[in-house]
Amino acid sequence: MSTPITLLADFYKLSHREQYPAGTQFIYSTLTPRVDKRSEAIKPYSKGIVFFGLQYFIKKYLIDRFNKDFFSQSKEKVIAQYVRLIKNTLGVKNVYTKHLEDLHDLGYLPLRIKALPEGSYVPIKVPCVTIENTNPNFFWLTNFIETCFLNSIWLPSTSATTASIYSNILTKYAIETVGDVSFVSFQAHDFSMRGMSSEQSAETSGAAHLLFFKGSDNIPAGIFLEDYYNANVEKELIFTSIPATEHSVMSAYGKANEMALMKHLITDIYPSGAVSIVSDTWDFWKVITDYLPKLKDVILGRDGKLVIRPDSGNPVDILCGTNPNVGVGVTAQEKGLFESLWDIFGGTINSKGYKVLDPHIGVLYGDGITLERCLEIMERMKEKGFASSNIVLGIGTCAYQCVTRDMYGWAMKATYAVINGQEHLLQKDPKTDEGVKKSHRGLVIVSKGNDGTLRVLDGMNRQEHDLLAEKDMLKTVFVDGRLLRETSLHEIRNKVRIS
Repeated sequence: MSTPITLLADFYKLSHREQYPAGTQFIYSTLTPRVDKRSEAIKPYSKGIVFFGLQYFIKKYLIDRFNKDFFSQSKEKVIAQYVRLIKNTLGVKNVYTKHLEDLHDLGYLPLRIKALPEGSYVPIKVPCVTIENTNPNFFWLTNFIETCFLNSIWLPSTSATTASIYSNILTKYAIETVGDVSFVSFQAHDFSMRGMSSEQSAETSGAAHLLFFKGSDNIPAGIFLEDYYNANVEKELIFTSIPATEHSVMSAYGKANEMALMKHLITDIYPSGAVSIVSDTWDFWKVITDYLPKLKDVILGRDGKLVIRPDSGNPVDILCGTNPNVGVGVTAQEKGLFESLWDIFGGTINSKGYKVLDPHIGVLYGDGITLERCLEIMERMKEKGFASSNIVLGIGTCAYQCVTRDMYGWAMKATYAVINGQEHLLQKDPKTDEGVKKSHRGLVIVSKGNDGTLRVLDGMNRQEHDLLAEKDMLKTVFVDGRLLRETSLHEIRNKVRIS
């Protein structure tokens, strides 16, 4: 049973309506990323926080859930659901429900949401969304939806930001070692689904990955983009993948038959095209130094690419070697995978002077690839003289699940109220904090500076705000139950590339 939409909140949200001053008519709040807790090594590769997920939240919760679970249900049923839970959890004998009854009678959500375009790069402490009630009888609604809103928005925006940093790192090294960035959109592959906390987190985070990349094994992410961002797998490349083995397949044939299985896979099952074979079920370096040389002619004679996939150990050392000063007579481990494959299969030297492996052989590493490791791998490859395009990185739980709302300090705070017809500019500014939790004050606008960077102007009353409305990058996307502006995956992808 789904949680009734009237109860999709923290308990304390239910008591705020009665706590506001008598005569409260309007509450206006902002959604803002307040801090960047990424490591100093990674921050130079960030263009800002990538805003993503609002259209999903509006369509799923403010429209679908409210209409199906509240407005289209009988008033008696939705009130009974609410009363039952409150009475038996909070011990309230006479549960107040008039505010919900009035909302049901109204028949729509009296809210206005203004936002930056999804895919915008938002600087820290710049709001990306404002929310306010449009009917004075429902001032309590603005911040009632905060819990569900943040629960829906922080992860896709955080994952989109993570994906953008991967993209920026890979783009830098593609420019330096390849001279072509077309491969970058396939160079980070989403392996995160099994490590995410739920189907919802997998699809929202995975969709964020697909704003920057087209490689993914996260099937729900692509369906999510069709459901909420007007994508169509029949008309555009939302995502793609290739056949790949896992350890259960490799071990099912037995250790003694590993090389025979590899040959069977690339000749009988997949005689052409790309196929990825996990290669460390038993002895990874035996696969590299024994099996691959014996299969060299088969691999080079095949119409397609065999992708070697290590799946354990230290990714940097396995790929680039444990000895940075290798020479003749050293082990494969000291050389690393790239140099070992070069010794077996050769390749070409590109226009930038870097080695590119023969197109029949490739590398995919998908275990523990953090942003820091991605950066280190790219730098070590460059130092060894290999083009960055020689590898695809699998991006998983370390990247997309090992984060929290606090990574960027996502917060929704009330900054303006109208009480008995009088405007009040609200602000949170705790002395026990070092400035991170200080909120904006009053009404806000977001505009572009001369350098194109977004900046915020706050501290305004309604008249001051309206005089500057034409400069405001925050545009109305939802009002009184209706979605007024829609965006598509295609539009967001174009935006994140040119912003």
